[in-house]
Amino acid sequence: MTRLHLTFECQGVRCAATLDSAPGTTGLLMVSGGNEIRAGAFNGQARLAATIAAAGFPVFRFDRRGIGDSEGDNRDFRKSSKDIAAALLAFRAIAPQVQRVTGFGNCDAASALMLASGAECDALVLSNPWTMEDGEDDIPPPAAVRSRYAEKLKNPRELARLVSGRVDLGKLAKGMVRAARPRSKSSSLADKMRTGLAGFTGPVKFLLADGDRTAQVFAERWDADDTRIARCPGADHAYSSVEARAWLRSRILETLRR
Repeated sequence: MTRLHLTFECQGVRCAATLDSAPGTTGLLMVSGGNEIRAGAFNGQARLAATIAAAGFPVFRFDRRGIGDSEGDNRDFRKSSKDIAAALLAFRAIAPQVQRVTGFGNCDAASALMLASGAECDALVLSNPWTMEDGEDDIPPPAAVRSRYAEKLKNPRELARLVSGRVDLGKLAKGMVRAARPRSKSSSLADKMRTGLAGFTGPVKFLLADGDRTAQVFAERWDADDTRIARCPGADHAYSSVEARAWLRSRILETLRR
């Protein structure tokens, strides 16, 4: 496996990218979330790309316009469909053996792929999709609070803290009030994502890190019976633990090997 640094154009603007080469005819297009550069938090994207390529699947990563090493203005993830489309064309040009492409995104990169109806990819792996509106708080939704308290009640040490008076009762009361609230309402962003994904005909897998608030809010606003959802117990937003990284890698490889 070798890593090639390159550039491609999106509407006349130069964008930076990398290709982790591999001989496979199925490739992974990795879309950066938020305002992260393509290396991702703590170089996580680069490490993930290397392990996927080592398994035989080429990986293309890129900075959308206005982010990282790419030129132009940052137009936000909601307006990044042309960036993704240009990256896909560049991927197919630099790795002509690739016949199928799986799009992968975490957080609002997953949302961007959904809004773009899959952006001409053949399959999607959507991790912790962002469904919150601008200015909306990201505190855990009621279902997540109830689940957290249920786990605490199973822990003898937590019960001992409660009995001994070492628990902040004011904080506990606020948590109980939030836990009693009904299911979170959907958002206009979530509705647009649902509409966009409805136009995609390829296979889809949702990956949710159970310890992540973004994933918890998505779960509240999505169909709880969606069989495409897989959960990683205890994982944070970036899948930073060794176990979570292995889980994420395995789920992506499962899709690529179909």
